[in-house]
Amino acid sequence: MDLIRKEMDDYRILLRNVPSLVITMFVVSVIMMNLLANKELLSVKYFALDCGFVLSWISFLCMDMICKRFGPKAAAKISILALAVNLFATLIFKLMSMTPGMWGEYYSTGMIEVNDGLNATFGGSWYVVLGSSIAMLAAAATNSFLNYFVARRLKYGGYKAFAVRSFVSTGIGQFVDNLTFALIVSYHFFGWSAAQVLVCSLTGAAAELLCEVIFSPVGYKVCRQWEEENVGKQYLDYAFS
Repeated sequence: MDLIRKEMDDYRILLRNVPSLVITMFVVSVIMMNLLANKELLSVKYFALDCGFVLSWISFLCMDMICKRFGPKAAAKISILALAVNLFATLIFKLMSMTPGMWGEYYSTGMIEVNDGLNATFGGSWYVVLGSSIAMLAAAATNSFLNYFVARRLKYGGYKAFAVRSFVSTGIGQFVDNLTFALIVSYHFFGWSAAQVLVCSLTGAAAELLCEVIFSPVGYKVCRQWEEENVGKQYLDYAFS
């Protein structure tokens, strides 16, 4: 009981200390990338990207920023929060897709197929929601642990250290995310071969890592500002006391 109370206090103080904009970007990116994952962006024989790729790197950059300032446990907890909100949003989408009303596009086109398609897209499929949820939990745990593990072994600091720990953890974390989702969903329900699962997981992770490489200087600059302004001191004092 004391452990549960302590963890709840830890969560409460953490949410009060992590800048709200970062949490908002994290949560919104998770919801949007899971919704946009319903549309294909690029697909060739051994390379496939869905539109969720456009936003997936944001959640990993937010995790890396939180991990650097608040630690891996804090990053994992914010990831669980984002997952919970995403599941709630998915439930709302599902319930609203079951209502008898029509989408606006139905009145524009007059085609019931359009209305049914939108209901199917927003309502989602149980295996997609299950796969994305498990994949995100696995990726968040992997990313947070590796980020901290690599950081503890670096002999230098500054942007170089932030980049190394972020690129390693994000690259492997994205691969775990893609591979887990592909094994649960694409392999069993979309008919992908084992080769497609592996190669697409690797190439997708490489493409997502490229986005992190491009935008990581922004993340590092924000982290430096947090340190200079002593952002999160209350949580750090509580967590490491």
